[in-house]
Amino acid sequence: MIEILNPAELPRARAAGALVAGILRTLKSRCEVGTNLRDIDRWTQTMIAEAGAQSCYVDYEPSFGRGPFGHYICTSVNDAVLHGRPYDYALTDGDLLTLDLAVAKGGVVADSAISFIVGEKSPESVAMISATERALSAGIAAARPGARIGDISHAIGTVLGEAGYRISTEFGGHGIGSTMHQDPHVPNMGRPGRGYRLRPGLLLALEPWIMADTAELVTDTDGWTLRSATGCRTAHSEHTIAITSDGAEVLTLPEQRP
Repeated sequence: MIEILNPAELPRARAAGALVAGILRTLKSRCEVGTNLRDIDRWTQTMIAEAGAQSCYVDYEPSFGRGPFGHYICTSVNDAVLHGRPYDYALTDGDLLTLDLAVAKGGVVADSAISFIVGEKSPESVAMISATERALSAGIAAARPGARIGDISHAIGTVLGEAGYRISTEFGGHGIGSTMHQDPHVPNMGRPGRGYRLRPGLLLALEPWIMADTAELVTDTDGWTLRSATGCRTAHSEHTIAITSDGAEVLTLPEQRP
């Protein structure tokens, strides 16, 4: 299913995006050495409830997972890159943490992910995060009316490939709207000029992710968390965007504070 929002629905999408961005910003500010992943999950649950919104994860039960996800946010640490299930783990100095959050508010879903380092920053981890952020910016720049999904995929893949990373197309970006995952699929590598043609009102979640020395994923014993097959570090960046008449509007940017 591909949903196209009308102009009257866009303010609700902006509200959902602002909520997700605000929660992620708050969580990042609270994360430090010793923070437990279960605390992050509880903080997220509280903030979603206080906003009168709904979690897209707690009851999420797709074919590739093992039962309902059962938590309010994905917390992926170091070699975990996607669908990291919160567990009893206290962050240590130098951990690379990815927080991935999808929330529904006013009938519209927004989805975003950030990667950051807790404590001491290693050059390798900084470079990985930077590559995903640059790739995300390139994908957003390629998203405009009349362009195609392949143009976005090509822009993302070019940045990641030139940075020296292998690219997996097993999971990627996706359409979004009244539900979290919709068509079209947006791979992180592709051919320009191919795929679905973008039009105003389309919402997309773009999410470049990489692993330091492999493109192969393995599933953790929890049935959800996806890790690098070699145990190497990973990074992931994601924004929800709306295609407008003259380009793309990023809905999940945090507000700029003075």
